[in-house]
Amino acid sequence: MSFTVFLGNLPAWVTADDIKSWLTAEDLVADSIKVIRNHETQESKGFAFIEAPTSDEMQSIIRRFDRAPLEDRLLRANPAQPSKGKGTGAGTAQKPQHRAGRKRSKERAAPKGVLATELAKIF
Repeated sequence: MSFTVFLGNLPAWVTADDIKSWLTAEDLVADSIKVIRNHETQESKGFAFIEAPTSDEMQSIIRRFDRAPLEDRLLRANPAQPSKGKGTGAGTAQKPQHRAGRKRSKERAAPKGVLATELAKIF
């Protein structure tokens, strides 16, 4: 079972080593820390995933860092949501094909962009 914490609203300068030192200072343990970066620029996207060894440790990390102030912002810490995946490899659902003869609804879902991703972090 995975005990992963989503840590969001991080400043761009934060590294995995920074997060590790924060955890160590609080006597908290992480199996791994991954700061998510833009593939092209290598700039931090402002969030990280922390893999905790147990559920209790995960909850301790969340309690300590959720709404913790850093610079002019409040960090967000929540249990990470399962990855939705972007590919069509094994285990991923494929979009159903349009059937001939059926009219498509003119009502379409809003595009999932940066704003939708940011709102999903809040709620």
